[in-house]
Amino acid sequence: MRHKFAIAILALALTGTAANASWRDHASSFDEQRLAKLDESRAKALDEASRGAPVSDLAAVHSLLDAPTVSGSPVGSWRCRTIKLGGITPDVIYTWFNCRVSQRASALYFEKISGSQRTSGYLYPEGGGYVYLGASYVTGEKSHAYSGNGAEAGAAATPDDQIGVLSLLADGRARLELPYPLQESTFDVIELKR
Repeated sequence: MRHKFAIAILALALTGTAANASWRDHASSFDEQRLAKLDESRAKALDEASRGAPVSDLAAVHSLLDAPTVSGSPVGSWRCRTIKLGGITPDVIYTWFNCRVSQRASALYFEKISGSQRTSGYLYPEGGGYVYLGASYVTGEKSHAYSGNGAEAGAAATPDDQIGVLSLLADGRARLELPYPLQESTFDVIELKR
């Protein structure tokens, strides 16, 4: 009986540890630096987009990025679209797809579940929002996990790794900001609405 009780206590302790794990326990130093440059990435991308993006696109982008944030839970189903700013083109605004945030064990998990470009990963509570550690992949591939400090062959990061901040917005939407993606753009943001 004592053995079963000790195992139960150990399981609860491990679950509590996982629930309280910080994103910093998993993130590579390369990604920590990318996240620290979130404002810089956003400003640079907006500047690049302002030199060629249609006015209607810029209005949609500012509506999303300038919206005030609120605290709360992002759990549930969402419609979502990816907006790429700067880099090889001034901007690209994709059509709407499906995303969801679910509870997995003691953590929140974000997934873009339709469209050809997918992303998934864990959300860690931080300062009224959530830090996202995930990875991108394409339809037909097995979902990729965030590699963190596990990038192979001495690389600082894999091209699939993503880090960002998910914020809930006062108007009921949410945004997932991804600074300095490793491919195509200077800044990505995923707009979410119910």
